[in-house]
Amino acid sequence: MAIQSVNPATGAVVRTFDALNGDEIEQRLALASATAAVYRRTTFAERAALLRRAADILDAERHEIAVTMTTEMGKTLRSAEAEAAKCAKGMRFYAEHAAAFLADETLADPGSVGASRAFGRYQPLGVVLAVMPWNFPLWQVVRFAAPALMAGNVGLLKHASNVPQCALYLEDLFRWAGFPEGAFQTLLIGAGQVEAVLRDPRVAAATVTGSEPAGQAVASVCGQEIKKTVLELGGSDPFVVMPSADVARAAEVAVTARCQNNGQSCIAAKRFIVHEDVYEQFAELFVAGMAALRVGDPMDPSTDIGPLATEGGRLDIEELLADAVKEGASILCGGTAPSGPGYFFPPTVVGDVTPAMRLHLEEAFGPLATLYRVPDIDAAIELANVTSFGLGSNAWTTDLAEQERFISDLVAGAVFLNGMVSSHPELPFGGVRRSGYGRELSAVGIREFCNLKTVWAG
Repeated sequence: MAIQSVNPATGAVVRTFDALNGDEIEQRLALASATAAVYRRTTFAERAALLRRAADILDAERHEIAVTMTTEMGKTLRSAEAEAAKCAKGMRFYAEHAAAFLADETLADPGSVGASRAFGRYQPLGVVLAVMPWNFPLWQVVRFAAPALMAGNVGLLKHASNVPQCALYLEDLFRWAGFPEGAFQTLLIGAGQVEAVLRDPRVAAATVTGSEPAGQAVASVCGQEIKKTVLELGGSDPFVVMPSADVARAAEVAVTARCQNNGQSCIAAKRFIVHEDVYEQFAELFVAGMAALRVGDPMDPSTDIGPLATEGGRLDIEELLADAVKEGASILCGGTAPSGPGYFFPPTVVGDVTPAMRLHLEEAFGPLATLYRVPDIDAAIELANVTSFGLGSNAWTTDLAEQERFISDLVAGAVFLNGMVSSHPELPFGGVRRSGYGRELSAVGIREFCNLKTVWAG
């Protein structure tokens, strides 16, 4: 993929960038390594002051960078502004809490191990490469960068090739805030150039948010090089509705849960699994809510759904839908892309889904929902767990026994009861199975790229 901004609302190329050559990459790696050796010795207070300054700048420029996000990947302008605000919040969260999260930790009673002191100290690993996707072009990066920088690491960003202006803005943002040169750098490189960076001994670890192939490629190289990785990959989150639920509220939230970010979110609910006692009520409300969403210019405040980010992304959705229809699925709303420029696709609900269809197991990265009817909680949990993913999950029930079943038996990194899956700086975020491993956010996330050094003093 060329490194270029293409406006998905029009299909027009906005700006094209040249990939860095070998010498330019070497210069950035050398700078990152040199900066890491010095930056690790800064105090938490010094880092926090810089990160708060970055948050202040981002707040001041929220509208301008939101326009860039919308232009590059098509999310609505209001959701882009909300994303920028969330990034500033995440920065301030880590500025406030990093010192406590990484404080020396008592590991044992010193006397029990024959010591006068015995504790653990969290120390930065050094240079961390982040391979990031386009769907949340600021938030996906900041939720890595804020804790990494507060821990004393330095960052290298290989962003998705269709959001280069967002990638360059992030480098500028941290520099404007006063972080030392080399503390956070954007590498405008193609996918074929990533392996050499990963294998460079100056790079200590890597984090990936994106597709399974991207995660497999990075993890494979890092495995050979014995380097730490955190992977946050795809998801096909279930959204289960039981008879005791507030069905009207569940249906309302379901529309948002499926169509957030134009349906392009790894934690978007994608498979709606409804108990037969409330299936008809939920289906009627959900389909009506999906059909009522306004598709159009993402810069228009009245627009609910903008275009998909790429032409290939729309083609993937169309292929999944065509396969399902061929195998007997019914389209309850949507289903046909509008004519004209841009990569638009309407909110679509598919019923009568069977295991013969690709859509039954594969992730649909767009506003395409599958609707299932089940007889009981056992069938709901079995269907929820049928995919190879395990990122998030939603369950709607006021029955405490049922809630415990979902908490215990849904195979996922998160279970949200009577609400939609979302990410918060305060909560660990990540998945299991083919959705990846490791965690971002919270105290757990900042420790992922630290060495917990055991200290024993006699």
